[in-house]
Amino acid sequence: MRDLDWGGNPNVRDLGGLPTDLSPTGVAGCAAAEHPEPMSDDDEFLGWLDTEYTEAERELLSGDARARAAIWSRTDPVSVLGAWRNGLGRAGVVEAFEEIARSFTDCREFAFDLIAHDVIGDMAYTVGYERFTTSIDGSPRTLTLRVTQVYRREDGAWRVAHRHADST
Repeated sequence: MRDLDWGGNPNVRDLGGLPTDLSPTGVAGCAAAEHPEPMSDDDEFLGWLDTEYTEAERELLSGDARARAAIWSRTDPVSVLGAWRNGLGRAGVVEAFEEIARSFTDCREFAFDLIAHDVIGDMAYTVGYERFTTSIDGSPRTLTLRVTQVYRREDGAWRVAHRHADST
């Protein structure tokens, strides 16, 4: 993760896969080894976003909706106001994911530029840009989506509960 210059906001990060420790102890791995700090809710959430969420989006953009469906909430209300398709309720959002996945193949690049986020207990939100290169109906395309999402922790795992996305 790298910080972006977004008005000095320390919560602005690029989830590019590189670990960054923004704590007062300095860079990742430099904290005192004999007293490791427990992972904060914020660190846990950002780690999930950088791994499971990112991988699920890459798989969707390669034509497989299963991983994206797996990281979405199983508890209503669940909603998506998508760039291509909307869905309401668990069945409705999974159907929307399966429909749009049929248009995608060969994701070559995916990055989520995180602009703002917060974690409060078992709820979180993100605002950012998804930038990706994939094939849509067989034609290679590079796109940027403006995305706002709401998450909730269910049985100890982060899940997406709402997504609003549109093209820039």
